Amino acid sequence: MPHALQMPAPGFQAIILCGPGVSLNTFTSNAEEFPKALIPVANRPMIWYPLDWCYRMGITNIHLITPPSSAKAIEAALSQNPHLTSLPAPTADILAPKGLTQTSGTAAVLRLPEVQAVIKGDFLVLPCDLICELPGESLLEAWMILQGGLGGASLGSHDYRGPKMGIGGEKGGRRGGLGVWFETNSENSVKGEETDFVITTPLEPPAVMPPEGSLRSSISRLVYSTTADSLADITEEKKTFPIRHGLIRKHGRIRMLTTYREAHIYLFPHWILDMIMKNDTIDSISEELVGWWAKAGWQDGLADKLGLKQVLEDVEDRDREPASHYSGLLEEEMDLSSLSTTCTSDLKPKRKKEQRSTFASRVSTPVPPSVHAPIEGQKLIVPPILAYIQPATPAAPLIRRVDTVATLLSVSLRLAKLDSVDAVGRSGSSPFAHAHKIAYPGGIAQRSTFTKADCLLAENVTVEEKSVIKESVIGANCHIKSGARLTRCLLMDGVVVGERCQLTGCILGRRVQVGRESVLKDCEVQEGNVVADGTDAKGEKIMVFEGFEEDMDKSLDGGGYDDGFDGAGGNEDAFE
Repeated sequence: MPHALQMPAPGFQAIILCGPGVSLNTFTSNAEEFPKALIPVANRPMIWYPLDWCYRMGITNIHLITPPSSAKAIEAALSQNPHLTSLPAPTADILAPKGLTQTSGTAAVLRLPEVQAVIKGDFLVLPCDLICELPGESLLEAWMILQGGLGGASLGSHDYRGPKMGIGGEKGGRRGGLGVWFETNSENSVKGEETDFVITTPLEPPAVMPPEGSLRSSISRLVYSTTADSLADITEEKKTFPIRHGLIRKHGRIRMLTTYREAHIYLFPHWILDMIMKNDTIDSISEELVGWWAKAGWQDGLADKLGLKQVLEDVEDRDREPASHYSGLLEEEMDLSSLSTTCTSDLKPKRKKEQRSTFASRVSTPVPPSVHAPIEGQKLIVPPILAYIQPATPAAPLIRRVDTVATLLSVSLRLAKLDSVDAVGRSGSSPFAHAHKIAYPGGIAQRSTFTKADCLLAENVTVEEKSVIKESVIGANCHIKSGARLTRCLLMDGVVVGERCQLTGCILGRRVQVGRESVLKDCEVQEGNVVADGTDAKGEKIMVFEGFEEDMDKSLDGGGYDDGFDGAGGNEDAFE
């Protein structure tokens, strides 16, 4: 995949949520020293991927939200890890709110005073576990055309009362949002991966045809969103899935999807913070904030219950907004579709109260409250939340959440198959490609075997003779002793694999030592653990549990054993 072009700053802020990583607790048991954001994915810290994605789309105003206990570890990594220090300037800011806990919901994070204070305009919310090949600038472009001030050019909605043309980042446009959902039922799917239940309806045809390569054809309006677990509870209780008449009256064509999952990529307008502040019961972004917002567009009375009337139409709120959007340089609201020779403008005549003087056009003037005041008796129009539904094609860009052990292994092995930059050149390589497949060729013994096409070996890795490595990712400073065989494995930094070991489908934490002639299949080994010689285990979590007596640890061959390697995660919208 070609590298994305360097984009000019779009005026967006990015908020990246860096939680403790409960679903990856084998490797994040000590979140103060090694939080989830620093877990290596294909030999790069997890947080590198969303940071790189933001920089490539031109967003440099980035805040990493993390619990105070993990802030020092992330700060040290940003200043010392070679992958993170190689990212463009400026460095992302770390924000560790005092009220943030490991059990805080994702929407509750946005309610914290420290977070509210740093968000100055429209913003992007991302998880630290996001791996996304889809060019971010394509999403920004689609949002800016459909919602971000150029709505008159493409959306074609007669209900749209926001500005027809404006500068990104202002608060008063009353624009909508955009989320991303990806297909889980594909050739790269992981067994047991969480899914969501979403209902969408198509947008009105654009007034101007989008250019080739636009995401417009895959964007629709979200009208319902919940988790698969919540859907199962509803259907079990009611023995069916009830559909409200209001949804059918408002949207005659709907599409139900059950194999997609939200990527937790959300482009939000600034006013969404007011909605969160007015509703203390909103705890999660994906299910409650986005789900209720989607239903408020068609369910009678819900918008009033959520306080959206006051949020969207409060004159005092609008008086505080920047006047750049309404400066005297633009005398009248511009309808871009009226400039097209292939469509007819539908811009309605202005009311007398909306007419403004054309004198002193070069002097910025205050915005009269009537500009955005609702017409008396007019029904509240809730700005839409749009959904980019990734096409289910083999060539579709990779979009994944690395929030379970199974996806950590699957995504790492997939990225290991990418051609290196030295093989195909910078222009022909993926943004996630490494400079070399083998960072230290001198450490590989001549009589060892490895498949270069699907392996990735980091710096200072040594492999002794007669070793065989297939489809694996080996972290820095690892030592593979003679006769060892590794297949579909992920080894973090500093791992030592003993002589004649056989490892298949395993993930080994940092500084793990595996005793000679051990046979491990589909196992997770906690960092710093020592697996005794000759251990034979399948589908186990090999960990050291605090409070266990020393003799109990010895009886378990170097660690405690837990449930199998099933890849199941916890609450998908918890602050992880």
